[in-house]
Amino acid sequence: MVLARKELGRIYRHQRTRRRIIGTTARPRVCVHRSLNNFYVQVIDDVSRNVLFGLSTLTKDVRAKIKNGGNVDAAARLGEIFAIEAGKKGIKKVCFDRGGYLYHGCVKAFAEAARKGGLEF
Repeated sequence: MVLARKELGRIYRHQRTRRRIIGTTARPRVCVHRSLNNFYVQVIDDVSRNVLFGLSTLTKDVRAKIKNGGNVDAAARLGEIFAIEAGKKGIKKVCFDRGGYLYHGCVKAFAEAARKGGLEF
């Protein structure tokens, strides 16, 4: 598989941050991935190697509330819904893994909306 130079740089940045960020059972890791059209997020327990749950802008309840899945408004709406779903599963404290992306735009909008919804990171 041939990756673009920009995507390869993002993967290298993500690997560097993954050396330091480890999700545990008490404080799982929230990993984000964005594409041009959608935004994806997962809660991962790295110790037991489990994905606890995940959401994206393609999920039916999120899709009904947004017009376009790849913009800042969609990421903020996903952050609100994500915080509610995490609270239902008993997850309050997490470590945020920005996935090698800049903390800007969609990633920042998601993180701020999730914090406003009650997640601590």
